[in-house]
Amino acid sequence: MIFITAKFLIREEDADRWPEIAAAFTAATRAEPGCLWFDWSRSLDNPHEYVLVEAFRDGEAGAAHVGSAHFQQAQRDLPPHLAATPKIVSQTVDQDDWSELGEMAVPGR
Repeated sequence: MIFITAKFLIREEDADRWPEIAAAFTAATRAEPGCLWFDWSRSLDNPHEYVLVEAFRDGEAGAAHVGSAHFQQAQRDLPPHLAATPKIVSQTVDQDDWSELGEMAVPGR
């Protein structure tokens, strides 16, 4: 799978509304057949930063995502709300879902 983590620094005046601003893009991406997950979290250290954790089945699914109409629309709609260019880590990993963190296993659950 293609596993991607990206950090988005949002303009101060838009930070509280970011989930709403990115909602159409998020919904459309989650509906892609090759999308395994597409999840936003807000930083505990910086209220203007959101972290996106996303995964796609394979390179073909990742390419379909980047070539989609909703990705192209997001390229136009989202940057005006950003304070800086997002930072990204993208890797191909040999798995297709989350693994358990055995070091913190919860017995019986």
